[in-house]
Amino acid sequence: MAPLSAFTISTDPARLDVAAVHRYLSEESYWARHIPYATVARALSNSLCFGAYAADGRLAGFARVVTDRATFAWLCDVFVLPEFRGQGLSKQLVSTVLAHPDLQNLRRHLLATLDAHTLYQQHGYTPLKNTERWLEIAHPNPYPGPE
Repeated sequence: MAPLSAFTISTDPARLDVAAVHRYLSEESYWARHIPYATVARALSNSLCFGAYAADGRLAGFARVVTDRATFAWLCDVFVLPEFRGQGLSKQLVSTVLAHPDLQNLRRHLLATLDAHTLYQQHGYTPLKNTERWLEIAHPNPYPGPE
């Protein structure tokens, strides 16, 4: 098990391995299966991205924030690659995201998760209040896979 100090978290877009992010999202995630590479590249270029890197420079984890940097932030596409799980990296990644200077004093931080509620609750997230006020336009399968 690598110590947390073995990981570096950076928001430098030049360092981000877009292909590795795309590979995880399109092949392993439950929320973006089959997402096209061009869609991922466009999303990353328009978001505040956090890459977590192992000592050898490989991408170990990732988080993306969609934000206006003034009032709102949506945390999404958070993952730790399987070989780096169980080392506290997800906690370090979320802590680093929430400490970023551009994400301070915002009116609202949101996220959606199927199975990581405990992780996010440790960082202050709570279930959505007043759900009757929130609406969505949902496209449940926007990236159909190969036939």
